[in-house]
Amino acid sequence: MFDFIRRHQRLVLIFLTVLIVPSFVVFGVHGLQEYTSDAGTIAKVGDQTVTRQEYDSVLRAQTERMQQMFGGAVDASQINTPEMRSAVLDNLIQQKLLTQETLKKNLSVPDTQVREALLAIPAIAQLRRADGSIDETAYEQLLAAQNLTPQRLEAQIRYELASNQLPASVQASAMLPKAVIDRFAQLRAQQRDVAALAFPVSDFAGKVTPTQAQVQAYYDAHKASFQTPESAEIQYVVLDPKAMPASALAAPSDDVLRKMYNDNLKQYTTPEERRASHILIASPADASPADHAKAKAKADDLLAQLKKNPNDFAKLASQNSEDPGSKANGGDLGFFTRDAMVKPFADAAFALKSEGDVSDVVKSDFGYHIIKLTGIKPATTKPFEDVKAQLADQYRQQESAKAYAKLADQFTNAVYEQPDSLQPVADKLNIRVQTAQVTRTANPAQEQSPIGNEKLLKAVFADESLKNKRNTEAVDVGQGVLVSAHVVTYHPAATPPLTQVEAQVKQQLVADMAAEEAKKAGEAKLDALKKGGDAAFGATQTISRDNPGKLPPNALTAIFGADTAKLPAYVGVDLGNGQGYAVYRISKVTQPAAQDPQRLAAETQQLNQLAAQAEWNAWVGDLRARSKVKVVNDVTKSGT
Repeated sequence: MFDFIRRHQRLVLIFLTVLIVPSFVVFGVHGLQEYTSDAGTIAKVGDQTVTRQEYDSVLRAQTERMQQMFGGAVDASQINTPEMRSAVLDNLIQQKLLTQETLKKNLSVPDTQVREALLAIPAIAQLRRADGSIDETAYEQLLAAQNLTPQRLEAQIRYELASNQLPASVQASAMLPKAVIDRFAQLRAQQRDVAALAFPVSDFAGKVTPTQAQVQAYYDAHKASFQTPESAEIQYVVLDPKAMPASALAAPSDDVLRKMYNDNLKQYTTPEERRASHILIASPADASPADHAKAKAKADDLLAQLKKNPNDFAKLASQNSEDPGSKANGGDLGFFTRDAMVKPFADAAFALKSEGDVSDVVKSDFGYHIIKLTGIKPATTKPFEDVKAQLADQYRQQESAKAYAKLADQFTNAVYEQPDSLQPVADKLNIRVQTAQVTRTANPAQEQSPIGNEKLLKAVFADESLKNKRNTEAVDVGQGVLVSAHVVTYHPAATPPLTQVEAQVKQQLVADMAAEEAKKAGEAKLDALKKGGDAAFGATQTISRDNPGKLPPNALTAIFGADTAKLPAYVGVDLGNGQGYAVYRISKVTQPAAQDPQRLAAETQQLNQLAAQAEWNAWVGDLRARSKVKVVNDVTKSGT
């Protein structure tokens, strides 16, 4: 255990952070009641409310998290959708319901469990004194930095642990019968031999000739399909940091670089590492005094043996250590830095003077250790000359960023202060005025161009740009690139007369009519086959749900949904997307004799997880249905 925690401290910290600071703002059982208020109410949930302030806070945090996930390349307006707002509100309502249900059922956890969870947070565990107590002053300072109090955090942990009993108990009741799991596995693995008879649209396109009346009727019914979107001819200017000439920056002097080196010396220093072996006699923090004393006595006895026979360390570690990660290696932990270990262990290991030195018995949260120093790698610092070129690059980057920031400020001010034209900013910053034609929705061909950015297009088609003919603001389209546009000519959306698009209308009508004829022919053949007829099918192929070959999804669904009590069986599928119609003959159904046990085990776990989630969703849905939930202000219809 000790070895695992040592090697995965960061992972454990992240896990505990997720446990204690969930995605949505959840208050402690007692603390949450302090925040219920009728002011700015969005929804009423029993005797509690979801406030506008609470909703806005969660929505903003969720939006920022999603933007970070995509590296800031996604506009907030793309995330802040009705679906997103609805999900945030539903989650807040659910949290209120679960809080009430937790209180109603008097769910709680003992103080010892709360303390265990609290001390499992590495940052707090580091504050423990030798006698096991917490440094209260340091504890309060740590929490204050996170806008928390000890009472608030402990109530929050208590609530989390108590409320987690609800999903745990509900989900534990959902277990699929073995017969259902076995049937699922059989259906997934089942194979069917099929052959296809295709009726492609191309075979019928030359056989249909629409009349002028049909063309006119089709045009009248599908005018929206032939509408030209609104568009604008624009001028635009781009300020790109990558376009700045690096050669324009003066080379830094050695004095400047040496100051950078000295100011960031830690960056070029590798901290001291030590290699050690240890013997651990496990004694967790919550063990009884008697158990602690027993473990300490055993550690003292081993230390006494080592003082008599120092060379027996590896042997005694292999025989007695209770750290499974190092026991087999004679207690060897390899090389580590000071901050890789818990503080008591690190302090003792780094206090040893020479290789071969053995510590006294050391107490940590894991128990009692005896540590032997087996290697030292002194701290090293790269000399200035070795990093001089790197420092010069950093200097140029920093100075370039400063210079670009000044240009960006000038760019932003110029397009705003002289809004009737982009030429002044182009002349001032020596950048080129470019032209383009854009639509409200980005043209796929422009997606990699600054003018394909959704934020810029939104600004171009805003009233300020279209009606007042003013420059757009300086829009950041990503990676520090700024763009401003000016509308020269605006073309509203329009439906051209039939005479202008008649060829396009006729082509689309012929395709639709040919698809309908292909379907009629296919359905007629399918009916004849079911009555005992025959046809020249293509080659037979064996397919399964896992290996569908090149069959489209809708064909696969129809084939495996067909009744195969009598073979051959036939099924017809309208393939859609101008592909026509196909009839499939199913001539054989087989079941593999054996399946991969590992896959079956994984599927069983996944199906039980799905069943548990479905059970939980149903329970929450029922809880909401029988609770007094009223949405007072529907915030899902518009952005906040």
